[in-house]
Amino acid sequence: MKNCQLTRVGAVLLLAALCTGCNKLKARDQLNKGVMAFRNAQFPQAVEHFQKAVSFDPSLINARVYLATAYAQEYAPGGESPSNVRMGQQAISAFQDVLKIDPKNTDALGNIGQIYYEMKNFDKAKEYQQQLMKIEPNDPDPYYWIGVLDWLPCFKRRMQMREALKLTTPKNPANPDTLPPLPAKSREVLAKENGPLIDEGVSSLERAIQLKPDYANAMSYLNLMYREKADIEPTAKARQADLAKADALVTKALALQKAAAEKKAKSTS
Repeated sequence: MKNCQLTRVGAVLLLAALCTGCNKLKARDQLNKGVMAFRNAQFPQAVEHFQKAVSFDPSLINARVYLATAYAQEYAPGGESPSNVRMGQQAISAFQDVLKIDPKNTDALGNIGQIYYEMKNFDKAKEYQQQLMKIEPNDPDPYYWIGVLDWLPCFKRRMQMREALKLTTPKNPANPDTLPPLPAKSREVLAKENGPLIDEGVSSLERAIQLKPDYANAMSYLNLMYREKADIEPTAKARQADLAKADALVTKALALQKAAAEKKAKSTS
């Protein structure tokens, strides 16, 4: 009797194993079909294949990554229509499913951060860039993005204050960066609000450039961050020093961009 029971159990286990193996093969087939559709920019069809692949094998992480990426391709950056926002949230949710299986998946973290940035949810975007920075401390890109995300609210607050004080006209019309200094009390208020973000942004962008010395975009944003720093400096001397650093960074960034463009032109000619 016991032998019969064991035989039946063995048969059930064997059948389950065969079904599992069959489902894994089906999942691979759907993944391959999805990749082909994705490469042909047939994203709705790709989504359908990747969904089937995940249903056949929920542990197939490549299918999950591709599914999330296909959703992201259907999202229009910055678009505020309800359907577009839903698509962006769907992509984020799909990438978060990847993170449930692989919490250190840098593709998922980076894509979530990018989508939140495009949705103008800068706090969430920064949160994911900080996670990336912890996982890959020698990758310059998360440091760059943290600098960008620190600059955005600083610039917005500064310009709102200047507009309220009617101090948006440059002292030198030929140089739009020569805005008059803020009054002392306004500067103190702005320093409390922007100071910590400016310090973090400068530090992050300098680290990005340290890791990638020809990082022209990081230099461009470091230039912008030094201009934010100039507006909260307590003395004219410190303000001018910040502006001088900003100008030097602009010059260097432009030179690097020009050299990169010339190199690209030579390689394609």
